[in-house]
Amino acid sequence: MSIYSINNDMINSDEELLVAPNSTENESVADTKNCCKTRHVLALMGFLGIANVYAMRVNLSVAIVTMVNNSAIPQVNPTANESNVCLAPILNSTAPQPDGEFAWDEKTQGLILGCFFYGYVLTQVPGGRLAELFGGKLVFGLGILITGIFTALSPLAAKLDTWLFVALRVIEGLGEGVTFPAMHSMLAVWVPPLDRAKFASYVYAGSNFGTIISMPLSGYLCSLDFLGGWPLSFYLFGGLSVLWFVVWIFVVYDTPESNPYITTEEKVYIQTMTGQYDHTPRRNIPWKSLATSLPLWAILVTNCGQSWAFYTQLIELPTYMKNILHFDIEQNSLLTSLPYLSSWWCGILFSLLASWLLHHNYISLLNSHKLFNTIGKYLYDD
Repeated sequence: MSIYSINNDMINSDEELLVAPNSTENESVADTKNCCKTRHVLALMGFLGIANVYAMRVNLSVAIVTMVNNSAIPQVNPTANESNVCLAPILNSTAPQPDGEFAWDEKTQGLILGCFFYGYVLTQVPGGRLAELFGGKLVFGLGILITGIFTALSPLAAKLDTWLFVALRVIEGLGEGVTFPAMHSMLAVWVPPLDRAKFASYVYAGSNFGTIISMPLSGYLCSLDFLGGWPLSFYLFGGLSVLWFVVWIFVVYDTPESNPYITTEEKVYIQTMTGQYDHTPRRNIPWKSLATSLPLWAILVTNCGQSWAFYTQLIELPTYMKNILHFDIEQNSLLTSLPYLSSWWCGILFSLLASWLLHHNYISLLNSHKLFNTIGKYLYDD
């Protein structure tokens, strides 16, 4: 369960006139009166980009249900023990469910589903550094483009060789691994501190939105006979990511200074509120300070636990729903998407609650972060 915490100062952050940090009492800066600001374009494109990232990440979890020929597995692997498979009658399906074309046992399926994260974890830290050196726009965009291209090639790779398919999934993980660090970098440049958490919550809500859209749609596409059904989800989300990249390149810029379409008022507002952000990459990274930071380790351990539960459910639940509970592919994909729908809405609702508590000074910002993250973790674990 994701909970987005919004600073109480952000409640009034969209007002026309705001006092800049580090300014005197009489110094103020006006934001543009345009309803659609250039940083809003960044937020929208970032939201759609993150949605694409998760759509490509989770579609295999649904597609593999129809890709695998379960009846052929004992013939390929005579040691496979069917006693662990539920033999209950199929009560939730209205039609016979055909088997797929790949005789992958559970071990192979687990490797295929999990190998994405081998690449994903490797580019998390380098992704942030690459964004500093080459700009978040290029790193974020190329990460999604590379993932989109290899997602579209996945059906061909799966049919040619299992290990080739695994290699493509690792490359997709490498591509997606840079996206979140790169977006962090762009938000730091484009969004004033008072708006930053709010913008981040909107942009990263694309993760739940992409999952909600991808799972049912992938299930529907897998049920079709056209082009074999299951490859369609790879073609669709891979193609959408390529189209997204084309738009991203033309409408998003690394900095307010490099955007030719931004109004002078908005540019000055961002520059003033962000304190003239220094775009020069740091030569020396304080590795020792990072390694000895207790708050950093607390966040790291917490997120490791959350990610363990989140991704285990994300990649394994569709297979469990078919093999154990015997839901057909359309019912399966719809039901497995429901937790992410509730996560999306709960994130928004708890953000509003956090804002209300902060606005009325019922809780401090630090305690707000601790409280709502703790609630989210316990609700998810339960």
